[in-house]
Amino acid sequence: MSKDEVFNQIADIIAERFEIDRETIKPELNFKTDLDADSIDFVEFILELEDTFNAEISDEDAENLNTVGEAVDYIMSHSKS
Repeated sequence: MSKDEVFNQIADIIAERFEIDRETIKPELNFKTDLDADSIDFVEFILELEDTFNAEISDEDAENLNTVGEAVDYIMSHSKS
């Protein structure tokens, strides 16, 4: 799976979960400041990423994922599929 494909899938998840316009999602979008995601929203988002990409994201790693770009890079290096 290419980096663009991963980004597009993550952007689709974000658009649906956080009810924002898909076109506004860029790699530098910050989960906590731009999406105003609380901890429950973020945990649910991480779980959805794990399911979608067949990846395990530790709590420690999840805490370090701040932007969409960081999530894409993490999935690219940790996905099992």
